[in-house]
Amino acid sequence: MDRLTSLGVFVAAVEEGSFAAAARRFGLSAAMAGKHVSALEAELNARLLQRTTRRLSLTDTGQTYYERCKRILEAFDEARREASDSQGTARGVLRVAAPATFGAMHLGEVVARYLEDHPHVNVEVLLGDRYLDLIEAGVDVAIRIGRLENPGLVTRRLALCRMVVCASPAYLKRHGTPRKPDDLMHAQRLVFSEAVSAGDWTLRDGKNRAHVIDGPCRMTANNTQMLLASALAGAGIVYGPTFVFGAHIRRGELVALLPDYRPADLTIQAVYPSARRIPLKVRRFVDYLAEAFGDEPPWDRKEMPWKGAVPGSKVAVERGRI
Repeated sequence: MDRLTSLGVFVAAVEEGSFAAAARRFGLSAAMAGKHVSALEAELNARLLQRTTRRLSLTDTGQTYYERCKRILEAFDEARREASDSQGTARGVLRVAAPATFGAMHLGEVVARYLEDHPHVNVEVLLGDRYLDLIEAGVDVAIRIGRLENPGLVTRRLALCRMVVCASPAYLKRHGTPRKPDDLMHAQRLVFSEAVSAGDWTLRDGKNRAHVIDGPCRMTANNTQMLLASALAGAGIVYGPTFVFGAHIRRGELVALLPDYRPADLTIQAVYPSARRIPLKVRRFVDYLAEAFGDEPPWDRKEMPWKGAVPGSKVAVERGRI
């Protein structure tokens, strides 16, 4: 008998609770399904299942063997799928969710290259900062930044999201340049209102000691574009990701502050609902994301010119979104 089929029948009999149900899964007779399991027991010289007229139950040996067989069959299915994918063509509609600001600024070129290379896939991009249940929303893959609270999601790290404290030269000329975190306590701080701790900024010194800046804020907003525009106009000091503010720092329109202190980096990740049977269109797209952003994302590469893209919406680190 085919060994792999016998393993599959055994696992199916455990999961379905009967040889008849397992037989239907494989297109066999119930008697033949029983023979496959009996052949395994004879080869192992051990009983795997206790049989009664009403049900099947695993022996202790059978429980251990079942768990191992299940992993072997899953690995085999994964290897077969990967081999098939390498020769296959991605097709269908790919639904991608991304934070509004990040997506508007940095996702367009990746999607364009993906579409060019995959003519049989159409892409639907959902930009927004509302936390989505991927399965409920029918989303194939999402980009999230910050903490992830759903352990059921499969994640793939794409890049760091570096944070920065900055202000315009005009503001610094009027109010002076802060030299230490305490100087920010009385500064005109521009704060994103939907961060996990909206009024708190935490910086660490060279000895990894935390300095928490809190207290009154001159302005709060739930939209990063609004904060950026106000900072450029000299309204105050702002804290946010380099993928929004970095280009303006490069052009001298904003000045990065407190270089001896560092904010906590966040992580940009691709997330999708399941590690098994992931469609080829999803796997290929996540590969494109990883290649495009990498360990040193384009917006943080010193040798690359900054693009003057206009930010979209707010930056949210709450519940792993920006």
